[in-house]
Amino acid sequence: MTDLDVVEAVAHAAVLAGGAELRDRYRNGDAAGEYGATDVKAAADAAAEARMLPVVRRAFPDHPVFAEEAGRLDGTGPYRWVIDPLDGTNDFAAGLPTFAASVAVLEDEEPAIAAVRIPATEETYLARRDAGVTYEGERATADSDVALEASTVATIVGRDVPRDPDLSRRADAIRAALSDAVKRAIDSWAPTVHSGLFARGRIQGLVQFHPDEEERAVTELFASESGAAVRREGSLYVAACDEARLDALWTAIGDVR
Repeated sequence: MTDLDVVEAVAHAAVLAGGAELRDRYRNGDAAGEYGATDVKAAADAAAEARMLPVVRRAFPDHPVFAEEAGRLDGTGPYRWVIDPLDGTNDFAAGLPTFAASVAVLEDEEPAIAAVRIPATEETYLARRDAGVTYEGERATADSDVALEASTVATIVGRDVPRDPDLSRRADAIRAALSDAVKRAIDSWAPTVHSGLFARGRIQGLVQFHPDEEERAVTELFASESGAAVRREGSLYVAACDEARLDALWTAIGDVR
C-alpha cells in the first residue's frame, strides 16, 4: 500500500471510533456541557476525541496533529492531522441528528484525505486528493439537475464571525442575498454533514465565510473531489454543482461579498 492508503485507513478508523462514542451518547440523551451564547462545549467532544486521537497517535506518533480538545501537538511527519471529534456540537446538544466525527489530513497544508462519520445515521464519507469522494463505499458526485430557484445552499461561518459585528453583518447580508436567489439557504451548524450532502448532489451549493480550520479542509476536499465548481475570494469560498450555478451564486452575493 502507498502512504496515503495507510493514512486513509487510519483516518477511517479514527472517525469510526469517535462516531461510536457519539452514537452511544446521543442515544442515551447526553446533553452535558458548557452552554454559551454562541457555542456549546459538550462532554461528548472530549469523549470522542479520547477515542480518536490514540488511533492516530499509535499509527503515526511523529505526525503533527491539531485536535479540538488537545490543541496542537508538534511532530515532524509529512502529514498534519486535523481532528474534529464533534462537528455540530450545538445540534448534538439539542438532540438533532446532524453532527459528525471528522478527520482531515493535510500535506504541505493542502487537504489530502478527509473522513466523516455521521453517527445518527451510520453513514461514512471518504475523500482523497485526485481520487474522488465515496459515500458508503460508492463514488459520489455533486451533480444535480435541480434548478437554481429550487436549490438548497448551505452557508458556513466560523465561530469568530458572530463575535465580530462587522463580520456578522456581512454574513447576514450574504445569507439574505442567497435567500433571494435560491429556494432555501441553510445556516449550517454541522459543515461536514452538509458538505457530504453537497458532494453527492443532495444540496446544490456551499458558501463558506471565515470557516474554522476543523471543517474547512474537509469541506473543500469534498467539493473539489466531487467535481464541483469552486471560487474563492479571501475568506469567502463558494462551491456549486456546476459552473452556471456557481456564476449565479457569485453574482447573487456580488454586492455584499
